[in-house]
Amino acid sequence: MVLAKRTSKNQLTLPKAVVEQVGNADYYDVICEEGRIVLTPVHPGAAATVRSRLAELGISEKDVADAVRWARQE
Repeated sequence: MVLAKRTSKNQLTLPKAVVEQVGNADYYDVICEEGRIVLTPVHPGAAATVRSRLAELGISEKDVADAVRWARQE
């Protein structure tokens, strides 16, 4: 367990050991879950990278929507 202290401005510094485990991220999704604060690293540029790769492969948004619809069939 690693402790982080809340400042008077409600800020936390993430301990180096924690950041090293999850990778470097500038943004975190924050939720409260069963009395716990859960931080999840978010990489805003990741969606653009995925869209670019899909375009390179010739996969359209319709193709993705069709695949999702197919996968959700019971």
